[in-house]
Amino acid sequence: MNFLHTLLAFAVALGSLVIVHELGHYWAARLCGVKVLRFSVGMGRVIYSRRFGRDQTEWALSILPLGGYVKMLDAREQDLGAMAPQDLAREFTRQSVWRRIAIVSAGPLANFILAILLFAGLFMHGIPEPLPKLRSMAPLSAAYQAGLRGGETITAINGIPVQTWSEVRWKLMSLVLEKANAKLDVERLNPDQPGGKLLDSVDLSLAQISSKDLDGDFLGKLGLSLARPPALIGKIMDGPAQRAGLQEGDLIIDVNGVPVKDGLALVALVRASPNKELTLHGLRAQQEFRLGVTPEAFQDNAQTIGRIKVEVPLAPEMIVISDAPWTALVKGAQRTWDTSTMTLKMIGKMIVGQVSWKNITGPITIADYAGQTAKIGLVSYLSFIAFISISLGVMNLLPIPVLDGGHLLYYSLEILTGRPVSERFGEIAHRAGLGILMTLMLVAAFNDIVRLMF
Repeated sequence: MNFLHTLLAFAVALGSLVIVHELGHYWAARLCGVKVLRFSVGMGRVIYSRRFGRDQTEWALSILPLGGYVKMLDAREQDLGAMAPQDLAREFTRQSVWRRIAIVSAGPLANFILAILLFAGLFMHGIPEPLPKLRSMAPLSAAYQAGLRGGETITAINGIPVQTWSEVRWKLMSLVLEKANAKLDVERLNPDQPGGKLLDSVDLSLAQISSKDLDGDFLGKLGLSLARPPALIGKIMDGPAQRAGLQEGDLIIDVNGVPVKDGLALVALVRASPNKELTLHGLRAQQEFRLGVTPEAFQDNAQTIGRIKVEVPLAPEMIVISDAPWTALVKGAQRTWDTSTMTLKMIGKMIVGQVSWKNITGPITIADYAGQTAKIGLVSYLSFIAFISISLGVMNLLPIPVLDGGHLLYYSLEILTGRPVSERFGEIAHRAGLGILMTLMLVAAFNDIVRLMF
């Protein structure tokens, strides 16, 4: 059932993005007066088709589900000897170079527009995200050295307001790629005024983070992580905690004399102590108590961990922000632009070896993410589709022959030289482009298999 769910989520995501991309080419071709012979979802042999419209365009479903294409009237692919004069004027290569550029670039542009609209809709609806409130950090971390202690809420980075944890991560990632440092505006609790707030700024050095660190938890390496709820005992099941006398609502202060800063720390201590007695010091109805509990050993993915069978709330504080339509549209465009530039920067870092090629993913990983986000909910799934749509748009604009960007490169050379590229040059470039594309596909497939196995 999980496999079918993942497969369906992947098919819907990929199918919708391919259709949008090819519709961009189709509508641009129609607006530029070029005759469209076939619109295909999928590649290879056609398994179903119908013809519609004045031009009797064939709308087809092909056997290979990855990709699609729009086939136009093109002298390089069809014999035009018996073609009517009115149709010859609608042949692709006879159009001006600017019209050909418009038709080719319309596919990626359609993907960017889709992403903008999806993000705008999500921003209007409101996306629940963690509040950028900080957990206490290690004394040797960059965050601690900058003056952060935990409990602060980040409100801006280098003067740009942030409201959610994802915005913090995104902006710090951009600064790492730019090799710049960060000035964090934070809101602290006022120790002299209960419930009061203090505004402060700290300079956070990002020098210890390289582009390769972006593959993992680079925020954790800086000492930044989300604040978690206190170590409050929730529902208790039959097991060590119940036998030891723990009760729902107990607040754990320390374990074996080691202070417990939050629920996440309590879970970590219990997991690390299978079959070892722990002395819990806590508060129950404002009264202190101490009791001993021995976590039972449990096998978790070939690792022995301890558990006492209680629920401990770990979810960070969340915020839901809903924007007005115009504001949401602007934010959607900004998110699309930021994601596109970030993707290009990452590709550039991969080329020069500053970012691992492990970041290249193929259909297996994309399908896995599609299934996971679909299970989480519609908001996560639509966000995933928006990000993949941006990736599809950016990748298609790369100057690799065979892709849209390769054709745009040809037309740019035509504008500079005043004549089309030669057939011989185009043929050699086409073969080189296929080689590059096949190499990228092999790398992506290898990375997918490694992720699946390990």
